Parts: sequence; structure tokens; C-alpha cells
Amino acid sequence: MRDKLEQKGIIRAVCVSPEKGTVKRPVETGIFIRDFGIENDAHAGKWHRQVSLLSYDSVAAFNERGAGAADGDFGENLLVEGLELKTLPVGSILKVGRVVLEVTQIGKECHTGCVIRQRTGDCIMPREGIFARVLEGGEIRAGDPITAEPPDPERPFQAAVITLSDKGARGERTDESGPAAVQILEEAGYEVIEAILIPDEPEMLKKELCRLADQRQADLVITSGGTGFSPRDRTPEATMAVADRNAPGIAEYIRMRSMEITDRAMLGRGVSVIRKGTLIINLPGSPKAVRESLGMILNTLDHGLRILRNSASECAGK
Repeated sequence: MRDKLEQKGIIRAVCVSPEKGTVKRPVETGIFIRDFGIENDAHAGKWHRQVSLLSYDSVAAFNERGAGAADGDFGENLLVEGLELKTLPVGSILKVGRVVLEVTQIGKECHTGCVIRQRTGDCIMPREGIFARVLEGGEIRAGDPITAEPPDPERPFQAAVITLSDKGARGERTDESGPAAVQILEEAGYEVIEAILIPDEPEMLKKELCRLADQRQADLVITSGGTGFSPRDRTPEATMAVADRNAPGIAEYIRMRSMEITDRAMLGRGVSVIRKGTLIINLPGSPKAVRESLGMILNTLDHGLRILRNSASECAGK
């Protein structure tokens, strides 16, 4: 997918809604604002889901089942014909005249107030919709041509950080390990797209790992905490539950090197795995351990992440 050639399509409708939780309605001209979204649209803002896109062909197929959905009913800003939107990887570039969009997420959870789901019992936006941010602004109208270009293979790696802490999630303790991981990753040239703090709840962690790997397609996800012997420490089990493949060498190397610092490193249960194109690595919960662990592995991760991104050969060293 990431090597796919440029695709071409056409804009069938531009839609906005002034309030969240309401269906969007077509407008003659959409004013796209850089790093914000569409003028007069309630979902615009400084975040990664500034513009939503949906395939016209998908809506047409849905309506053949008697849904009767109008333009904007699924919450889409742009209804697009001719592009296989759901096959575009995160990082793809969409161009409509002067407007340039970057795909940031594939699919999403359907919100509780979804009008279409309430009416028909189903909604295609979570499965087939994509989201983008505005890199360059301008105007878009129905009938405008749109092109999709593959992501730049040399763009910075995208990373996410998840800290697991019951006390931190309750506000009883300030998290320092997550910010430490973010700082180190950014200093190494990574773009940190999310940093979240959640309690030691395996189901919550599995949900976040799946979202970051499947929808946001992060290159790397670092978790901090929940790797010890406490009954609440379930991070490795939750991580293994969502894995497609094991990548044990990274976790083993961290433990081996950490044994040079403290014998207690043998008690760490962190794992390292792959889900789709995302590498997930468990780290201990202390800021000191996070700094030490990332310092041990970051220089070597580059090649592995490029292989996952299909921008390096596994035989490159030969």
C-alpha cells in the first residue's frame, strides 16, 4: 500500500456542521484553514482529526440497502469519488487545488449520538472513513479534482507514549516517566503524536494499543509501567494479547543491559511485539529506567522501523 502510485478522484460534496453531535450539511465552498480545519465546522481545531473524508461509492453501496443517507449524514467533511480512501496509509498526502491535507487516522469508534446508527443500526464511518489535518489552506468546492500521493518514506518516525499508573490516573501522583519518554523521543527526531496516562487496566491498554496501531498507524508505541510482579501489573499480558508477532530481542536486550545497573532488572516482565506496522515496547515505570532503557535501544531501532515501514531492505547490510 505504501508504494502505491498516485490516485485521482473528484470531490462530490463539502459538508460542515456548526455544532458537535449534529449531522453535517453541504456548503457551496469550504474554506480550509492551515493547521485548523474548515471554517465554521465544529470539529476544526488544533488536533489531528481536522477534516473527515468518506468514499462516495461506500455511501452509495450503503444506500442500496435502503439507508437513505444524505451528503454529510455520516459526519464527513469531504465526500470523495474515485479514491480508495480506506486503503490510504497514514501520512498520505491529499491535494485539492491549493489545499494540502495529510492523512492522520484510518477509521474511528462510532460516537454514541451517531444519527445514522440510531436510524439504521449501522454506520460505515468507523470502518471506511479517514481523517486528515490541513497542511496548506484554500478553498474546496464540489467537482474539484483530488489526488492522493503515498507518504514520504523519509518522514520522521511517529511515536506514542502510554503511561500506566493507578495513582497517576487518579491525580494522586505526578507522572514523570511519560514526559521523560516524550522528551527523549523528540530529541531523537521522533514526532510524538500522543502521550496518554491511564490506570493499570488491561482492557483499557489493549484498546489504546489497537487504536494507536490500527487507526493512527504509529511507527512506535512505548508503554511505561505495569511490568513488575504486583497483581495489578498486567502490561505484558495486555500487550501480548494484541500482538501479531513477537519481537523478543528488544525486551531481552533491555533486561540484559539493565542487569549491569541493578540485579532487580531480572524481575522486569516487559515484552516487545509487533502489531501490523507498529512496534510496541514495554518499559518499567520509573523515569530513570525509561531514560536508561531508551538510551540503550534508540540508535538501533531505526533499521527495524524502516523495515516495518517498507523503506529499508532486511538485507541492507549485505
